[in-house]
Amino acid sequence: METTLSSEKITELAKAMICVQQTLSPALKDGKNTFTKSNYATLSSVMAACRAALLKHNIWMTQYPIPAEIGHLGLVTKIVHTESGEWQSSLIVMPLSKNDPQGYGSAITYARRYGLSALVGIITDNDDDGESACQRRDMSNLAFPPHNTWDHGSAAASKSSPQDSSSNHTRNANLPRLDGVDYKTETARDGRQCILATGNTHSKREFLSSAGFRWDGTRKIWWRYADAA
Repeated sequence: METTLSSEKITELAKAMICVQQTLSPALKDGKNTFTKSNYATLSSVMAACRAALLKHNIWMTQYPIPAEIGHLGLVTKIVHTESGEWQSSLIVMPLSKNDPQGYGSAITYARRYGLSALVGIITDNDDDGESACQRRDMSNLAFPPHNTWDHGSAAASKSSPQDSSSNHTRNANLPRLDGVDYKTETARDGRQCILATGNTHSKREFLSSAGFRWDGTRKIWWRYADAA
């Protein structure tokens, strides 16, 4: 089982992927699941959403199965920056619906589209799963705390306003779409809007740094001004 998921440095890869993600469009839901009566983005749609952008910025992508425990499929998705040799990968291990060639083939297709979407940052048009998950959350989790003690010089955050609370997730087109990372806005004491990156930021720190984010060691969070270039 593979354990190393990236090269020692991914600075140049991160810069290239920022360019890739700024041009990505959502993958169209061109497939129909007759069992659940819902639409989904096929592997072809996911590939079409990113292939041209990856090639334009010298990113090679490959996917391949690896050994896994009996009854499971292991699949690696890997991107390589051809100019620097830097690389990053993700690993999916999933159970087989049927332990035969048909079940194995179906699992590979399923793992390829989800693995590629997660690694590159592709979303599907009208993400029903994401919208449903948001609707199921406890509404108490959506409110900002009444007082924010963030102190980062002139960028220290003030008490959040109702407008901030309703705009928890920003949709700034210049922000990198990173798997496991969410963005929210807060108003600083100097009146400027700041964007905070939350979630699985540790493994994406070089991508965030390339996008202009700075690390606040006191609050343990990545941030940048919303109007930063």
